[in-house]
Amino acid sequence: MSVGAPKIPVVVAEVVELNPLIKRFRFVRTDGKPMPTFSGGAHIVVEMDDNGTRRMNPYSLMSDPTDTSGFEISVRRDDAGRGGSLYMHNHVRPGMAMQVSHPVNLFGLDLRAKKHLLIAGGIGITPFIAQMTQLEHLGHRFELHYSVRSPELGAYADDLKSRYGDRVHIYYDNQKHMIPLAELLEGQPLGTHLYVCGPKGMIAWVLGSAEAAGWHPSTLHSEEFLAPPVGHAFEVELAASRKTITVGPAQSLLEAMEAAGVDAPYLCRGGACGQCETDVHRCDGSIEHNDHWLTPEQKASNTKIMPCVSRFHGATLVIDR
Repeated sequence: MSVGAPKIPVVVAEVVELNPLIKRFRFVRTDGKPMPTFSGGAHIVVEMDDNGTRRMNPYSLMSDPTDTSGFEISVRRDDAGRGGSLYMHNHVRPGMAMQVSHPVNLFGLDLRAKKHLLIAGGIGITPFIAQMTQLEHLGHRFELHYSVRSPELGAYADDLKSRYGDRVHIYYDNQKHMIPLAELLEGQPLGTHLYVCGPKGMIAWVLGSAEAAGWHPSTLHSEEFLAPPVGHAFEVELAASRKTITVGPAQSLLEAMEAAGVDAPYLCRGGACGQCETDVHRCDGSIEHNDHWLTPEQKASNTKIMPCVSRFHGATLVIDR
């Protein structure tokens, strides 16, 4: 996918405030046609025009994958972020025209699994809502363990518990509840696959514990979209395009390339998919690698960069775009 890829013109059909931090948004096509089908774990990129600043943020789809009448996402407000979530919370209203990408799935279910163990933290619940709906339709075994800060911020906790009963387990941080991860990992039947989505620390804890417990890497699945960090402005030379661009303090390198008319590829815009991986021709300085795609060796060599989330400090950076 790239900036030139076909977009879906949509209208905001519904905005629902779930709690002080999270809102749910529903989009329907402007032309009234069905939405593309997708599978549980898929995301879309929502395009925003924030007073002339073009923002493109990925959000997991949480609606029923078989429902082609519209797409639904949930957005957690981040007051310290670059502005995308604040735009969605403060400016997006029903009836507003927007554009979204076609669905892409980097967190799909492995339907060969005998059972699916789902572990969510905070807003990381959203892809699992679509996944559980899909698993329910297919008659597959699953269980969800969902950790949230408090009952007040536990978006969808009551609905999921009501719908799926004892297959859903909720843990509240302010009540000192803890996911019994060691017991869960030891007590699963052969053929179980594990999926985790949530804060970075939680993902590392779950995956590290599973690996230590002997789970095969092919049975472990995770998703984390990293927001491009803010920082100092820096210049980058684009070898193929023969352009020199300036990346602003609250702008990603990918966004700066797009603003300069360079059609760069992407899928997730969050350092997870590898689609925007770019060769570095020259690096007189240091690259701030914020992705979780490149290997530690690649990061140390400074021969590759992920423009969606990485930044640069130094005199000269020349990349192959």
